[in-house]
Amino acid sequence: MRRSRTQQALRGARTRRRNARPGISTFYAESMRIDRFAFGTIRIDGEIYERDVVIDRGGVRPRKKKPSKHFRDEYAHTPLSVEEEIPWKCSRLIIGTGAHGALPVMPAVLEEASRRGIEVIAMRTDKAVELLRDADSKTNAVLHITC
Repeated sequence: MRRSRTQQALRGARTRRRNARPGISTFYAESMRIDRFAFGTIRIDGEIYERDVVIDRGGVRPRKKKPSKHFRDEYAHTPLSVEEEIPWKCSRLIIGTGAHGALPVMPAVLEEASRRGIEVIAMRTDKAVELLRDADSKTNAVLHITC
């Protein structure tokens, strides 16, 4: 489906139409489908995202990492921290740490998940997307799509 320039502008900077690169296989969960992941892009339900994404109860939104930026010097990369809007309403949280596994996950995130009784699985994003293939509706995810 081709979008007008106005529709593309309204969608913001998070998507850009281009041919999807070869990557992982298709993932279907409820009504969501992840059918491509490659360094710097992920295609979910036909939309290509070029930013980190959060999958929260079947919905997709861009990751807002600004609250974690002040930890960047400590970790040499903007980590995933509890100050972000992490999708806690789940029984399992999958964290894709990037194509090379470079996204740091702060210990406070793991502690908060444990306190809430949430299983956390952190792994490279390509492996995380494969794991999401068998996920149920009680699984949420934070996916880092670059390094």
